[in-house]
Amino acid sequence: MSIYGYVRISTAKQSIDRQIRNIKQAFPTAFIIQETFTGTTFQRKEWHKLIKAVKRDDTIVFDSVSRMSRTADEGFTVYESLFKQGIRLVFLKEPHINTDTYKNALSKSIPMTNTSLDLILSGINQYLMALAKQQIQIAFEQAEKEVLDLRQRTCEGIQTARLQGKQIGQRQGAKLITRKSITAKQVIIKHSRDFGGSLSDIEVMKLAGLSRNTYYKYKRELKQSK
Repeated sequence: MSIYGYVRISTAKQSIDRQIRNIKQAFPTAFIIQETFTGTTFQRKEWHKLIKAVKRDDTIVFDSVSRMSRTADEGFTVYESLFKQGIRLVFLKEPHINTDTYKNALSKSIPMTNTSLDLILSGINQYLMALAKQQIQIAFEQAEKEVLDLRQRTCEGIQTARLQGKQIGQRQGAKLITRKSITAKQVIIKHSRDFGGSLSDIEVMKLAGLSRNTYYKYKRELKQSK
């Protein structure tokens, strides 16, 4: 029985360390699967590798339900599919929807009596199962709502900033100055034949570790700044 921890961030600018730390504190032996991707589970490469690797009685741990899915319909579908395969799912921030809780609800169904009372008992059992499913769906719906709310707040913030005359993003034609660009341009100035050096363009590209487009962009900017 293997334990996997699945952690996901939407962009490389975000930190994944918190998720890993939380999972390792709860499950020290968990093998961590990391993914940087925003979108449905159907498009995530590392998620698909994990789903192919897990077997019955294995465990997948998430820091929160939103790391599994931020879309309610898709999230519940994936949850049920894994549950039926015998995969244990653990959500650290939403323990009430762990598959153990769901399984417990299934096992606690009231036994039939082979009497007319069974009509009532059957209805109660169906209600308990519907209630358990509803709790899982609500958790995924909440995760989806949080994403939509965040997008709405971001759009409103950008619109407000524009109305106040603030610049959003980089101005067209502006040069983006980074530590990497400064270092690369120093290499170009020192070694390129166009600036008194002894190396060809190809040799300088390799030396500076630049792509062809970036190299010629930097060289053009250097010539314009003379």
